[in-house]
Amino acid sequence: MEATELARLQFALLAAVHFLFVLLTLGLGPVVAIFNTRWARASGPRAVVLGNATRFWGQIYLVNYALGIAAGIVLELQFGLHFPGLLDVAGEVFGAPLAVETLGAFFLESTLLGLWVFGWHLFPRGLHAAIFWAVVLTGYASAFAVMVANGFLRNPVGYVLEGPPGAQVAGITDFGALVTNPAALVSGLHVVGACLLAGGFVLVGVSAWHLRRVGGGERLPVSPDEDLWRRSMRAGIWTGLVGVLFVQAFGYAQFGYVGDTGSFDRNPAVGVLLEVMMRTADLVFLGALVLPLLLIGGALFRMRGRRPLYAVLTALLPLPFLVGIAGWLVRELGRQPWVVQGVLRVDQVTSDQPARAVLASLVLLVGLMVTLAVLDWWVLTRLARAGTDRLVLGAAPADVLRDDGADAAVLLRFGPPQESR
Repeated sequence: MEATELARLQFALLAAVHFLFVLLTLGLGPVVAIFNTRWARASGPRAVVLGNATRFWGQIYLVNYALGIAAGIVLELQFGLHFPGLLDVAGEVFGAPLAVETLGAFFLESTLLGLWVFGWHLFPRGLHAAIFWAVVLTGYASAFAVMVANGFLRNPVGYVLEGPPGAQVAGITDFGALVTNPAALVSGLHVVGACLLAGGFVLVGVSAWHLRRVGGGERLPVSPDEDLWRRSMRAGIWTGLVGVLFVQAFGYAQFGYVGDTGSFDRNPAVGVLLEVMMRTADLVFLGALVLPLLLIGGALFRMRGRRPLYAVLTALLPLPFLVGIAGWLVRELGRQPWVVQGVLRVDQVTSDQPARAVLASLVLLVGLMVTLAVLDWWVLTRLARAGTDRLVLGAAPADVLRDDGADAAVLLRFGPPQESR
């Protein structure tokens, strides 16, 4: 393979793996915020259940967010490493929304998330919930900034090329057109749907696994733990339904601007591939998600023989992540051989590094990204399986230290827990 092909392959693999983190972070954020808000307004046993739900799903969110930030840093290195020509020509236009995303995700969003984590027992519940809503809003804002940058590559608007031939530089002439670009707005809402769908599948899959272990509500009244998983299951069903509606509606809406801009004029084969992917998505989402959830979801907890159904729902958990990656790759392939549609080709912006050097960076960086993803899912799996047995997020220090399975070093240092505590 030539250096350009290797650079494209490296970016495609890194973007696909990074998108796994994005799907779960944006998909779980609103659900955690809703649980947090309901907990802030609840009292009595219901408050305990909603508080544990906030803490459990908040832990999942935090781990995925932290490792996703690290993966995002690896991804952004690609522009300067293998595609310096893109920054030389379109850096002002392409880089502006990415700078906004950096300020939003790495500074504002992270700061707010730190306040939420470490202010658990310091802020009133209402303020604490409001802080996490701010985390969710800044997260979606930073994601939209990325879609603005990506939308410019796919449908360049609001810019002008200045300078002599061969040394032209793009400058922003209409920031409003850049932000309202249909390749950013419509596609951004499509991505929101994919994220909500992924978050819904995780909620349903994890809850189904726990309900299958505890018997799925066959006992009355239900235990607090079972109540938590039943609430999480319902939240996942509603989140998945909203997500699939967004995916379908704005997925088809993308054909409008694709047809208007002629993005596939030079690559009709990819247009056919996109059509096939959209039809496949119809079959997968409508056949495997919407109809079963509409028909079964409302009566799920009153059905007999639920355990096999719970097993199926758990097994379906990876499905939206696989389809999401496939959809993102189709979106990017649809622009080839252009890096900026009709303006710059990929081979015009790649560095002059030899293929061997690009291959070395591919192995190193893709290996690092895959390691982060594997570590992320390993930790998330352990947290999901543990359930509410050990919730560290939001726990008082004495509760964290008090553990029957604590090792000898902790016991020697702190001594056995006192009954007065």
